[in-house]
Amino acid sequence: MYQKRSILIDKSKAFALRIIKLYKYLCEQKNEYVLSKQILRWGTSIGANIHEAFYAQSTADFISKLSISQKKDGKTLYWLELLHDSSFIDDDAFKSIYDDCKELMKLLTVSIKKSKNLIPKTHEIRYIRKRFGRDHRACPST
Repeated sequence: MYQKRSILIDKSKAFALRIIKLYKYLCEQKNEYVLSKQILRWGTSIGANIHEAFYAQSTADFISKLSISQKKDGKTLYWLELLHDSSFIDDDAFKSIYDDCKELMKLLTVSIKKSKNLIPKTHEIRYIRKRFGRDHRACPST
């Protein structure tokens, strides 16, 4: 069955594959096993949570999953900075993968903001209930 692809899913998967390659490089070439495990854990979990968000049960669940991805993206940025500052990755490699990680953060932020606009505000729910009654079909449940 054809499923419309999301730029978030595609970019997060490509990013996870880059992280896996970085992990292999750090273990095989630099003999670094502690920081590399952290970057592998956090860098690949971004895409896993984004993918899970597309199977969310509600808009609120979707936002929650993307917010978790956003937090994990922030942790990945931190681990990348540590790897760079401790000279495990050079300037060019750092800039490239760090920029990809920041791009994912921007995409996540925009997606979360747009999705939040889909959820009715409390005052809108109260208005609908007051006007149409609590059991009206147009009234979202809380």
